[in-house]
Amino acid sequence: MLSLLTEVEAAELLTDWTFWARPKQLAPPGDWRIWLILAGRGFGKTLTIVQWALAQARALPKSRGALVAATADDARAVLVEGESGILNSAPPDFMPKFEPAKRLLTFPNGSKARLFSADEPNRLRGPQHHWAICDELAAWNYAQAFDMLLLGLRLGDNPRTAIATTPRPTPLIKRLLADSTAAVVRGSTYENRDNLAASFFDGIVDRYEGTALGRQEILGEVIDEGAGSLFKRGLIDAARVESAPPLRRIVVGIDPAVTAKRSSDETGIVVVGVGFDDEAYVLEDVSLKASPDGWARTAVGAYRRWSADRIVAEVNNGGDLVEHTVRTVDANVSFTAVRASRGKVARAEPVAALYEQRKVHHVGVFEDLERQMCEGGGADRVDALVWAISAVMLGGEGDGEVIMRRGRMRD
Repeated sequence: MLSLLTEVEAAELLTDWTFWARPKQLAPPGDWRIWLILAGRGFGKTLTIVQWALAQARALPKSRGALVAATADDARAVLVEGESGILNSAPPDFMPKFEPAKRLLTFPNGSKARLFSADEPNRLRGPQHHWAICDELAAWNYAQAFDMLLLGLRLGDNPRTAIATTPRPTPLIKRLLADSTAAVVRGSTYENRDNLAASFFDGIVDRYEGTALGRQEILGEVIDEGAGSLFKRGLIDAARVESAPPLRRIVVGIDPAVTAKRSSDETGIVVVGVGFDDEAYVLEDVSLKASPDGWARTAVGAYRRWSADRIVAEVNNGGDLVEHTVRTVDANVSFTAVRASRGKVARAEPVAALYEQRKVHHVGVFEDLERQMCEGGGADRVDALVWAISAVMLGGEGDGEVIMRRGRMRD
């Protein structure tokens, strides 16, 4: 295509961001005040907000802009002098003059952009701006810096700011996600794969794919651990393994749903084994929403598939019907019925302690289970996990009262 253009036209096209950018890298339509880009590593976040800053500076002669990063070094090294920074992204006819001592960029049309560090919130207290860009907002130590920036964003007819960050569940990010004046754009590392080194994917991305860290740093998801959550994603990820060693005992834990309506909870069904190293290995999560016959068949299927030693099921609500339902599918399973004698949190605490000691390993990734463990929104899968781990690691069924134990244990 370039061969059909004149040299001047080709040069102009090479610096035309609207031609080369992906749709998510162009400012969204609508009456927004804040453009929040939540995206994974390598998405092109910094280049996106830098190009937007250049467009604002050009469209608004003699305007005042702010370039804000976590530290003063980041503002200069990333937003100004970096590979995607202004000095490497501005077209020749709009190259600014940079005065490092003044932390100031001056563009040919009189627009100015000053560098700020989020570590120095008070420096943003006085200046006024028409526009601003913020890099890696989730890494800022002081949310006050962003508040000071917004209070000074009051020049012109439509003052705006563009933010690029790898998401973290900080109070500030949560606040912006709920802000009606914010336009939120999400993106993943994979969207810019053609412009990234193959070795980056082979050596780095593949390693974290499927983990909570990968969901945050690669897929650009905000991974939020519920307030007071006993389980932490970092600990789960740190102890995760690809395969289990030889196991000396395997248990299927069940937290049965009380009803089988469309609005009913899921039945938690989790398979856990203990190795000869006396550590637990979470092998499978087959939790589902189903009729009693449906969840019983699924649980017995897991019992057979893993050659498990026992099914451990909570019977607080179902009583004898829980065992009856399971035995209707297979009368010969080894079965233990337990009744919780304390609340869910108290029951889970000893198991959470085992995770902290890195004595529990997830064999692969169990997204729904791990989301429930760390973010809340239900407890069926977690309850099944707790019963199973308690059975193999805590000398029985944890704090649960054993109601009945039937069937021969193979160990």
